[in-house]
Amino acid sequence: MTRHLLPLTLMPLALAAAIAFPAMAGAADSQPAPRIIVSGEGQATAAPDLALLTLSVMREAKTARAALDANNDAMAAVIAAMKSAGIKDRDLQTAGIQINPRYNYTNKPDGSQEAELVAYQVTNTLSVRIRDIDKTGDILDKAVSLGVNQGGGIAFSNEDPSAAVTEARKKAVADAMAKAKTLADAAGVSIGRVLEITDQNIAPPPMPINAKAFDAAGAAVPVQAGENSYVVQVTVTFELK
Repeated sequence: MTRHLLPLTLMPLALAAAIAFPAMAGAADSQPAPRIIVSGEGQATAAPDLALLTLSVMREAKTARAALDANNDAMAAVIAAMKSAGIKDRDLQTAGIQINPRYNYTNKPDGSQEAELVAYQVTNTLSVRIRDIDKTGDILDKAVSLGVNQGGGIAFSNEDPSAAVTEARKKAVADAMAKAKTLADAAGVSIGRVLEITDQNIAPPPMPINAKAFDAAGAAVPVQAGENSYVVQVTVTFELK
């Protein structure tokens, strides 16, 4: 289950409850009203409707031109397979192309090393958005059989997570209010109006995969989408009465 952590803090305050009172009763007019600052957390889940893949093809040859040509042919076959599986052009994006020389190093009698250029490696990385996540395993299997041979990433997401995030926010605020009431009751005071609420969004990284672990001759790669958990953390400042 992917955990989407959405801590809600716009001000540098520790997520711990704190109650502040004026230093002197006689200076009430010049001191801010007593307040309490608490943190709250809420969580809501949603079934993912998008699979996000990062697939890489690496080819090696004696010259950079030959390596690039071989890579182009392999990646073209992968892209054609993606389109034949129903992936639209808007959901296919080249994420990067790298051309790197590969050297062999030998030790010389004087203790130094001699570098010999033996090949060039070309790596092309493709980002794929799959809107029918039931096809994810088949698409992975087909991509590997056609030339994907480098580790990439897979993540399951929601095209519109706003409903789940809204539910999590409501639960987080309710949690903060319950904490504030408990602390205020223990201190012999009561909570008043809300002075400030803050939040912040943080997305999780994708889960790494290893293309070499897939058996291109076997059945489709087993993939479980699970559900996405959206967690919201809030910091709320209440006035005390």
